[in-house]
Amino acid sequence: MTDLDAFRTQTRAWLSENCPAEMRDGPDGEDKICWGGQRWTFKSDAQRIWLERMAAKGWTVPTWPEEYGGAGLGPEEAKILAQELALIDARIPLGSFGIWMLGPALLRYGTHEQKLHFLPPIARGEIRWCQGYSEPNAGSDLVSLQCRCEDKGDHWLVNGQKVWTSYADEADWIFTLVRTDPASKHQGISFLLIDMAQEGVSTRPIKLISGKSPFCETFFDDVVVPKEYGAGISSIVGTVDRGWDVAKYLLTHEREMISDGGGGAFGGPGLAEFAIGRIGVSGGRLSDPMVRAKIAQLELDTRAFGLTVDRLRDESARGRDMGANSSMLKYYGTELNKRRFELLMDIGGADAVEWDSDLEDAAGLAATWLRSKGNSIEGGTSEIQLNVIAKRVLGLPSA
Repeated sequence: MTDLDAFRTQTRAWLSENCPAEMRDGPDGEDKICWGGQRWTFKSDAQRIWLERMAAKGWTVPTWPEEYGGAGLGPEEAKILAQELALIDARIPLGSFGIWMLGPALLRYGTHEQKLHFLPPIARGEIRWCQGYSEPNAGSDLVSLQCRCEDKGDHWLVNGQKVWTSYADEADWIFTLVRTDPASKHQGISFLLIDMAQEGVSTRPIKLISGKSPFCETFFDDVVVPKEYGAGISSIVGTVDRGWDVAKYLLTHEREMISDGGGGAFGGPGLAEFAIGRIGVSGGRLSDPMVRAKIAQLELDTRAFGLTVDRLRDESARGRDMGANSSMLKYYGTELNKRRFELLMDIGGADAVEWDSDLEDAAGLAATWLRSKGNSIEGGTSEIQLNVIAKRVLGLPSA
């Protein structure tokens, strides 16, 4: 038995003993995720226990170093852990922008003091982060941002606005891009960490067509941000005026995260089960051959996409920069998720369109279908991703 075989055996046994039955029910969906944070209320004892046990093991962030709250697993071990979690349909123990986006940026650009201060609470689910990138006049053209950050000696003074800040009204801290040099563009941006409880920070939810609102406007009115949150713990990640380097690296992780929707991570009913309940079976097969064909094609495309994701993540774990490939994953994962919900709506018919359907399998489907449209915008629009793919993956000449 190899070391990896032994690790798989031990992991399977530990998960069997420690993952509560309630936490073994397939895709998470935004409404099932444990987000953690100072204001988080666990939806069940099982959810709390699952987080506590996985965090104690370092398995909420398995590849992070142990001193920063992780388990220090190598790429192969981490892949085995992911496979064993999938085998029992386990929910992720903790969903967090701190894990998916800020953490990787800190591991690459942060100081040792910043990592020790910020990463372990992220791994334990004690702090919830949100992202302050887009502004009313700086979305796809993010480098045009104007949120001002003035050097006042022992502190920064921040004034401006961010928009589409996911879960800002529930977050404890925000990682945000600010303008520290108005005379520059790319080179005048800094990456700043701000406590959302700081005086002058306020949020306002944005109501979406789906009726749900994870997005907010965020306002900074004369917000005083200390230059240090303790000895050597700078509020700036990386170098002043060079935050764009950090921002670009973080965006690759955000786009990779959003691409997970292509594999059904954003919830919704299973296609085959939903179709069987709606259409029925004849001769051991779905009665409608057109629906059968559409489901088969989508499942094939999803499987091919999953293999591509695995390959690129394996390469990334071995030191190859994900780079522009994250745009490819984000675009195709987004399109797959949208296709999936379009097909669910087709199968559901009039019942799926009904906003407050009494039918359990169709309840909430219309809202989730509408929400899926936002995948084409968040993390960079599909049009921007196609431009990136054309230039940096395919090497096509500019028009």
